[in-house]
Amino acid sequence: MAETYDVIIIGSGPGGYVAAVRAAQLGLKTAIVEREHLGGICLNWGCIPTKALLRSAEIMHYSDHLKDYGLKIDGKVSVDTAAVVDRSRKVSLRLNNGVGFLMKKNKVDVIWGEAKLSKPGEVIVSKTAKKPMEPRPPVPKGVKGEGTYNAKHIILATGARPRALPGIEPDGKLIWTYFEAMVPKEMPKSLLVMGSGAIGIEFASFYRTMGVDVTVVELLPAVMPVEDAEVSKFAQKQFEKQGMKIILEAKVTKVEKSTDSITAHVQMKDGRVEKVTADRMISAVGVQGNIENLGLEALSVKTDRGCVVVDGYGATNVPGIYAIGDVAGPPMLAHKAEHEGVVCVEKIAKFPGVHAIDKLKIPGCTYCNPQVASVGLTEAKALAEGKEVRVGRFPFAANGKAIALGEDQGFIKTIFDKKTGQLLGAHMVGAEVTELIQGFVVAMNLETTEEELMHTIFPHPTLSEMMKESVLDAYGRALNA
Repeated sequence: MAETYDVIIIGSGPGGYVAAVRAAQLGLKTAIVEREHLGGICLNWGCIPTKALLRSAEIMHYSDHLKDYGLKIDGKVSVDTAAVVDRSRKVSLRLNNGVGFLMKKNKVDVIWGEAKLSKPGEVIVSKTAKKPMEPRPPVPKGVKGEGTYNAKHIILATGARPRALPGIEPDGKLIWTYFEAMVPKEMPKSLLVMGSGAIGIEFASFYRTMGVDVTVVELLPAVMPVEDAEVSKFAQKQFEKQGMKIILEAKVTKVEKSTDSITAHVQMKDGRVEKVTADRMISAVGVQGNIENLGLEALSVKTDRGCVVVDGYGATNVPGIYAIGDVAGPPMLAHKAEHEGVVCVEKIAKFPGVHAIDKLKIPGCTYCNPQVASVGLTEAKALAEGKEVRVGRFPFAANGKAIALGEDQGFIKTIFDKKTGQLLGAHMVGAEVTELIQGFVVAMNLETTEEELMHTIFPHPTLSEMMKESVLDAYGRALNA
């Protein structure tokens, strides 16, 4: 007889494991099915290990600028690629073990294998067919395995994978996805990055800081095209000052492979084709949801452009089946997945006060050098919606803490509705802005006005003071610039 649960979650990434924890807290008998590694892509091959790599790059950057801080070191600092990668993997493994602990603590059953929906309310788990990425975290002790399991509510949290362009498919050796880019055996001398979204530009920044000759090819007219135009332009100038070559409004149409390098045919806006040769190439042209082999077609679960279609609470068109995280569509961000998981489970449990996620208030962060962070509307989108706006800006160069840190390049931009004072968007580029953006996210969630922000006392000396100064600048009242 099949074991029965209140909720079965397929996938243990940020959305899946957080949904499992919340379901258990609400008294629901819960199980989570995982085919590869607890924590999913984000924890094992994405958000966390990349930040460990970027931290190594940050330290490398500071070592190259010791004289700016009145320091010197005898001898040249060099990169130990194996040690950098090893540290990143250890960080990932530590958190992987942490997810296992959370499942045990909250009495969530872990079912190891590959899940498929046979009918509403029934999940068949078979042996994992997909070859896992290596190095692979160990399978936790005490997990369940193959078999049939029942649940009134089934949540898909299967995540996404790198998108491949026809004819330019990654091969794991010369053309990398972020998987291979995360565990290089040695630093290439040159690298071509196709795509300048968050994944592409973070790896471009990491490898450039480590001394690699980096070229970025972007189809659209700006790097990080989802960001505010001013932020994008500023960031591009900083990247180019660091020695990165950026080719905009261009696309890779063909790749020729040799024994240990590639030559990319790059078509420019005017139709010209230039050849760019590099030791390795990273394909970072987006991701697509993992919707295959789940039995969705047979159950008539609606999908669109590679993702499951859901309402604001994660419900699909088929009662009892839900989807959260990357598989449920953009923005494909770990923190969005986590919040969707909580909202979905609380709606299932009829928890009071639950409301649909507001995607406009989801922050985006890119951990390149300089960092980029944003929330809400860009200036262009606000104007396109017919809004009258007030825009404030404040430069890092006028902030005492930024100057003391030696990080005086960047700015903060805020956008307000001219009529109501509503904060419509905030956009930042510079040191530690990924830690600052949450202040504006909280403000937007509380429907804070410009007057309330102006009356808020920010500590001195901090980078956060620039947030208030940007607000003041939108109303012609900036005090330090």
